Amino acid sequence: MNPLYGIKRWMYRGGRPGPLARGINWIQRLQHSSGLLVPHYAVTLEVTGRRSGRAVRLPVAVVEYDGGRYLVSMLGPRANWVLNVRNAQGKAVLHRRGAEAVRLVEVPANARPPILRRYLAVAPGARPHFAVDRRSPEAAFTAVADRHPVFRVDAR
Repeated sequence: MNPLYGIKRWMYRGGRPGPLARGINWIQRLQHSSGLLVPHYAVTLEVTGRRSGRAVRLPVAVVEYDGGRYLVSMLGPRANWVLNVRNAQGKAVLHRRGAEAVRLVEVPANARPPILRRYLAVAPGARPHFAVDRRSPEAAFTAVADRHPVFRVDAR
């Protein structure tokens, strides 16, 4: 196991970003939106906050799998962005050198395992938050699929 995994889990203890993670996310949000010096899958997700009603933005990784694009919650079903997306009925905006209005459609747990595997392959920062390794067998991903919501990205 990577020694940095403990630090990364500490930054998100309780399933929420702590002060250090919030600071890093703020910087990454700007980078991802600009599309400069970041991988092609790095974007900023904007969704309306379910309590504040204001736009909430955070950096995410878009996973391409089998001709589709997907967002995965590394922190599970109680992550704020997941709750906000569900409350907004999937309406969101992706930012990367411009804005793209999208609808996020939740993928059933039984269809998630191959997407989760792909996600761990392209999003190394998420690995500490998963109980499986990216090289684990399909059965291991099936066992954790209900713990990590996955949303298909559709054009709106």
